[in-house]
Amino acid sequence: MSRLLLVNGPNLGILGRREPEVYGTDTLTDIKEAVAKEVAGRGWEVVSVQHNGEGELVDAIEAHYDTVGAIVNPGALMMAGWSLRDALASYPRPWIEVHLSNVWARESFRHESVLAPLATGLVVGLGALGYRLAAQALLAKVPA
Repeated sequence: MSRLLLVNGPNLGILGRREPEVYGTDTLTDIKEAVAKEVAGRGWEVVSVQHNGEGELVDAIEAHYDTVGAIVNPGALMMAGWSLRDALASYPRPWIEVHLSNVWARESFRHESVLAPLATGLVVGLGALGYRLAAQALLAKVPA
């Protein structure tokens, strides 16, 4: 069975409790289940990882080069996650960067992603729905 990599960075392990007015009430489990439903028809399963440390995220990406693609919410690492950027530059499949909130409608320090220029696509500001849309994009980008 083919696998899709779902990567979530710092502070995303507490989704559902963390500033629900900004990030919504869906948990990572809810998000993983929603993505799994989106890709089930293709026979893909979801491998979900969340780490607060950048090195663990790099390890996870390197350990999953065999996946068909990835959905990546780097959290705050979007701004200064240079080793994460390097890991994603070497990731051999398409990947979509996702952010729950509209980062450009927030503080100015959130307005630049060091990862975005490498991503196949970007989904921002649509809450948990953004992960499902990213999954749909990957279904369209990855040959059957």
